[in-house]
Amino acid sequence: MASFEFFAPCPRGLEEALAAELAELGRLAPVSVGKQVPGGVHFAGPWAAGIAANLHSRIASRVLLRVAQQAYRTEQDIYAFALSQRWEEWFSYQQTLRVDVTGIKAPVRSLEFVTLRVKDAVCDRLREKTGARPNIDTSEPDVRVFAFLTATDATLYLDTSGEALFKRGWRLDKGAAPLRENLAAGILRLAGWRTDTAADMVLYDPMCGSGTFLAEAAQIALGVPAGAGRRFGFEKLKDYDITAWQALKVQAADAQRDARVRGVPSTIFGSDISGDMLVKARANLERAGVGDIGLKQVDARDMSPPVDRPGIIVANPPYGERIEVRGRRASRDGRDSRDGRDDDERHSPDVQGNRGGFQRNQPDGVDAEFFRAFGDALKQRFTGWSAYLLTADMSLPGQMRLRESRRTPLYNGALECRLFRFDLIAGSVRKRGESEGKGDDGAPQA
Repeated sequence: MASFEFFAPCPRGLEEALAAELAELGRLAPVSVGKQVPGGVHFAGPWAAGIAANLHSRIASRVLLRVAQQAYRTEQDIYAFALSQRWEEWFSYQQTLRVDVTGIKAPVRSLEFVTLRVKDAVCDRLREKTGARPNIDTSEPDVRVFAFLTATDATLYLDTSGEALFKRGWRLDKGAAPLRENLAAGILRLAGWRTDTAADMVLYDPMCGSGTFLAEAAQIALGVPAGAGRRFGFEKLKDYDITAWQALKVQAADAQRDARVRGVPSTIFGSDISGDMLVKARANLERAGVGDIGLKQVDARDMSPPVDRPGIIVANPPYGERIEVRGRRASRDGRDSRDGRDDDERHSPDVQGNRGGFQRNQPDGVDAEFFRAFGDALKQRFTGWSAYLLTADMSLPGQMRLRESRRTPLYNGALECRLFRFDLIAGSVRKRGESEGKGDDGAPQA
């Protein structure tokens, strides 16, 4: 049985979680998990390993098949290296092509120029072997070739995923800057929510927006594969293990049918202040095959535990103008304030320029009022719970007057964030200045 080398990129900060997830795929195919690097994990195995990772990984962004690696000094070396590969054994000139190049400390004039040289090499090879060049399609290509450059080596990959794996196929109702599904799934794993643990845990998202956390949590609990509702890039390649793919597809279809029969777990809850967002969330949950979770329209500042036993809270809180998007109400001191949220309209790397001020030490009045009241709700009503909050605002614990038990660096696209964990116990109000001198692991520093 032939063995291949793969690389699975993921949101930065989730490498260890992805490695553990890939190791679990050993129940479906032989998988050898290799080195973790910033932004991804190497692994090896037969075609079935790559197919299983595409279908089942909730954390990977893509699954790349390594074609070859070679030292280089100039752009011409890279061209010759790409030209020497047997691309005709993987795809034909009749399929459209896209080439992407990334690098770290690469001694080249520009990555854009290298992209053109790799594209030319692939097209020249196919023209030499088949008599025609493929067309280029940067939007929806049939085949994607990736090149990664270091200071000394070039590595060529074939993309086996097609569209990025966080695009599950069920989320159609969303805003302009969604929280990616694989980041949500990674956060759930960090919070301890897995298929083998979900039955004994309670999960609540009090700012559920379009339902990303809820859909991921329900599919995890029901054992529905992340990619059960989509297609993959390897299906357009000439040489892959179609027998393994057919067997895994049958298993995925059986899991989906079983999930519809069992219905959504009774331990998952969600709410939001926006009725419009709850409509979107219900539609997304239906498309995800997990049905209705019984969502409620509740202001997060007025929330209360959905059951009488502790659980975990996961949320991607609003901030700044997002708090003001929806829901006007009178604040506790009689002033008028607004609250609103949409997990599809935050933390986007595409709009970092106008959100750079979000990482601030002095929150505006709207933010301060909201997060102070939200923190009070957690302290007063959720004793015994643990809350996991993703934010790019490093001052969030201070605004909530809570002391985090752990902070985990994560990236939402290119935007640096923190996942703050708060263990809610009686008297957990954080004293002023208590967080000073704490590292990213939440431990006191000397």
